[in-house]
Amino acid sequence: MLSTESSSNYSNLEKRSTAELITLINQEDKGVAYSVEKELTAISKLAEAVLEKMKVGGRLFYIGAGTSGRLGILDASECPPTFGVEHGKVVGLIAGGDSAIRKAVEGAEDNIFQGIKDLDTFEICPKDFVIGIAASGTTPYVLGALRACQSRHISTGSISCNANSPISSVSDFPVEVIVGPEFISGSTRLKAGTAQKMVLNMLTTSVMIGLGKVEGNRMVDMQLSNNKLIERGVRMIMEVTGSSDVQARLLLNKFGNVRKAIEAYGNQ
Repeated sequence: MLSTESSSNYSNLEKRSTAELITLINQEDKGVAYSVEKELTAISKLAEAVLEKMKVGGRLFYIGAGTSGRLGILDASECPPTFGVEHGKVVGLIAGGDSAIRKAVEGAEDNIFQGIKDLDTFEICPKDFVIGIAASGTTPYVLGALRACQSRHISTGSISCNANSPISSVSDFPVEVIVGPEFISGSTRLKAGTAQKMVLNMLTTSVMIGLGKVEGNRMVDMQLSNNKLIERGVRMIMEVTGSSDVQARLLLNKFGNVRKAIEAYGNQ
């Protein structure tokens, strides 16, 4: 049996107090980071391979079903506002289409041919990189997509939570974070989902730093889409340049970008 499908280490959950349930869930979560740590070499190799593709204009695609698909979409959607990359540079796809983000589409993940069809709507090519996300490592929608990509010489990676899973066999750069049984048997939105989110954070953060989207420790290319981010941008400019609040705001208003504002101040 897959470890993600094995029986929970706990029983009679309905008889436990809320405080006890919360404590036990936290206890299980503590081990996730250690499980991820065991895969740091594999994660690094995956990130370096993605970076090489994106440096020459390639795109990164995530493909998954259910929670795994939603996590890929979440990570992809956060790249433009955080790092200033154009929309479409990092893309998340989920079995069942956009409606499945909010409501499960029954049977969508069982279609082994649909994944590559969804990727083909983006005219995917060997310049791109495709990462399949599947806690079980057995999702047909994902497996079919990665297998088709490999036949077309499109680089592939995977993030799963079972050892020697089928998805790894169709991945050039597999990552397997073994978190063991879930608190509720088979509920992979718990530890497996947390592990996948941690890996995705590492992946796109390191890749975007490699693409020059961060200077020092600052998101100098972030989109200024609300007042909180504008204030953050003003503080960044002041910290880097030593300018006054008024000067920083004028520069940010003029150039609409933290990086450009800092460069303009240095050229005065």
